[in-house]
Amino acid sequence: MKRRIVNTLLSVVLLSALFLTGCGNGKTAQSTKGAADSGLENSQSGEASEENAADSGAAETDGAGSDAAAGSEAEAGAAGEDLLAQIQEKGEIVVAMEGTWAPWTYHDENDNLVGYDVEVAKLIAEKLGVTASFVEGEWDGLLAGLDAGRYDIMVNGVDITEERQKKYDFSTPYAYNRTAVIVKGDYEEIQSMEDLNGKHTANTISSTYAEVAESYGAEVTGVDDLNQTFELLLTGRIDATLNAEVTYYDYMKVHPDANIKIATLTSDATQVAIPFRKGAETESLKEAVNQAIAELAAEGKLTELSEKYFGTDISRAE
Repeated sequence: MKRRIVNTLLSVVLLSALFLTGCGNGKTAQSTKGAADSGLENSQSGEASEENAADSGAAETDGAGSDAAAGSEAEAGAAGEDLLAQIQEKGEIVVAMEGTWAPWTYHDENDNLVGYDVEVAKLIAEKLGVTASFVEGEWDGLLAGLDAGRYDIMVNGVDITEERQKKYDFSTPYAYNRTAVIVKGDYEEIQSMEDLNGKHTANTISSTYAEVAESYGAEVTGVDDLNQTFELLLTGRIDATLNAEVTYYDYMKVHPDANIKIATLTSDATQVAIPFRKGAETESLKEAVNQAIAELAAEGKLTELSEKYFGTDISRAE
């Protein structure tokens, strides 16, 4: 009996020891698992932090790269805006002119575009190392086309005026003009510029000649070209027209029997130059054109062309 009790007690003690050992191992396992889970979370958190940092760095790098790319594109755009560089790259300068205003720009008997301005433009293009490509149009649309960038320059006997200088830059003058008031041969009512007051004239609208006529009080009818102007004059639908003195003489060479005359002349000559769009992109082109004009004058080319087309030297102020 005592032995059975003792054995029972021993069994209880052994079972208690095993139970306590098991409980201790369970806590250790849970603790280890918790530590492992915590470590995993920390590891994941660290990886996430690194990924976030990497993403952040990538974003910063991408941002810097975009800024650099944008800056590069801006620089490329700025470089591309230089009109002279564009012209020289394509090897061509687009020149606007009327093609109906002899002897400045007109078509000969073979329908070739010729004239003082045509040859001046070709020589300037040669100095720039490119070829000249001509686009013809009515006067009113030429400056608008220059504004819109459809043409690089306009070479068409353009006078420098105060109003135009507000909108355009100009080259140095390559010709000088006196304005003639042209009337029918038997018309005596205009003897001076002041006599234009209340009279009817015709010119292309926005031309210098229209502006001068209006400044003296004339009512100006808009026309498309010189031929239409003289048609209106000869048929008596206008009293007078204003134009370059040399244009009158050239017209009379072709039409020696025309019943027209010069009623009066302006005392001061206007300056003829090449207009450019205002802006930094045209500065180098203007400088190159000015250099070309200076060289052509020094070489006597402008005098030669003046005498060829006008019978006198209009490339000099006096």
